[in-house]
Amino acid sequence: MPNLTIKSVPDELYQRLKQSASEHRRSMNREVIVCLERSLLSKRIEPGAFLARVDALREKIALPPLTEKILRAAKSTGRP
Repeated sequence: MPNLTIKSVPDELYQRLKQSASEHRRSMNREVIVCLERSLLSKRIEPGAFLARVDALREKIALPPLTEKILRAAKSTGRP
């Protein structure tokens, strides 16, 4: 597996990375790998394709459009 050396990391970035590694109970090396994976390996979502999937799902489950009346009723459910 290749090694990578990173030089001239800004102090603020280093401290944030160190804090994040500590919060996630990871080594600094592992935290850097996780950050790179999230950044470089995540899929980009195309807005048009996403909205088409949402529309298809809404049609499939046949829910009525949300209205202010429906939202108010949902918020007040279970409240005295």
